[in-house]
Amino acid sequence: MTPDPYEILGVSKDASQDDIRKAYRKLAHQYHPDKQGGNEAKFKELNAAYQILGNPDKRQQYDRFGAAGFGQGAPGGGGGFGTVSWEDFFRQGGFQGGFGNVGDLGDIFGDLFGFGGSRHGRQQTAGNSYELTLTIDFPEAVFGTSKTIELDAQHACARCDGTGREPGSGLKQCSTCRGAGQVMETRATLLGQFQTALVCPTCQGEGEVPAKRCTTCKGQGRERKLKRLEVAIPAGIADGQTLRLQGQGDAGPRGGRPGDVHILVRVRPDPELRRDGDDIVTRTTVSPADAALGIKVDVRTVDGVVAVKVPAGTQPGRRLRLKGKGVPSLRGRGRGDHLVEVVVKVPEKLSRKQKKLYEDLQDEE
Repeated sequence: MTPDPYEILGVSKDASQDDIRKAYRKLAHQYHPDKQGGNEAKFKELNAAYQILGNPDKRQQYDRFGAAGFGQGAPGGGGGFGTVSWEDFFRQGGFQGGFGNVGDLGDIFGDLFGFGGSRHGRQQTAGNSYELTLTIDFPEAVFGTSKTIELDAQHACARCDGTGREPGSGLKQCSTCRGAGQVMETRATLLGQFQTALVCPTCQGEGEVPAKRCTTCKGQGRERKLKRLEVAIPAGIADGQTLRLQGQGDAGPRGGRPGDVHILVRVRPDPELRRDGDDIVTRTTVSPADAALGIKVDVRTVDGVVAVKVPAGTQPGRRLRLKGKGVPSLRGRGRGDHLVEVVVKVPEKLSRKQKKLYEDLQDEE
């Protein structure tokens, strides 16, 4: 059974063109094969469905005749929408040939994946980004700290300053694209001939290449070496939050934009202190007599040991508040509180004297 493009995009048959466009954008983001968790087969299917529904004329033709209105049952032949190769239709938004009006597909893919727009000029390749995990102690998360990490990454070549050419040498015309910065590729598909403009793989769209490559980086404009990074951990950071060090990843080839370093912060649990938002919660255990008569107990906080008064008549589970002894707020001023939960421990075994005292107390109630 041939797939229904409306079902593929998850829209109703009376959906507006704007709704169809939005649905496609959302799903294309989700299933793009270059993204983590992407699905190339699903992505091809989405493209083929949008090629029909995104074009008012082709949509009207489908609504009247169904898949039969497209000659071979569906784009790409009897295999359904999923057989269409997205690479045949989308590469830099460069559409030419017999597919008719494809509307804003080039703009969509330019917005989503960064290769739309003009087919001229350099399209620099960005450097790789890194994801690292950094584990800190509970007090460091509360008050903030600074950590030094080492990263084996690509740096701009010191010899050629990232240009890729030997110092003192110039540039020459790229022999692959003959200075155009792009090459044309023609593909034959079941839907006709498609000619696509691609960024020249040799000169990366510049139209020129080094007359003599740098002897250190071999023309790449970068070299790998170890670097040390100082990471400022803000006060109040929580377990699982991520810090971004912009531009600290790999340098891009030939002066391209550097990547980033993303640091996932993990906080070691404290045996006594537990975080609840910007508050810190601990427990203190007292006897029934102490809960009834009142007592002072020493409580460990992130600021040190504090003497806390447990009022007479305190009930089990009551929380005593130490204002301003909690975690600094990341999004505002001040600190949370330290909450001391009172646990009343009933003795499991009683001496005869203790039992008599409890019985006397029970008789008086």
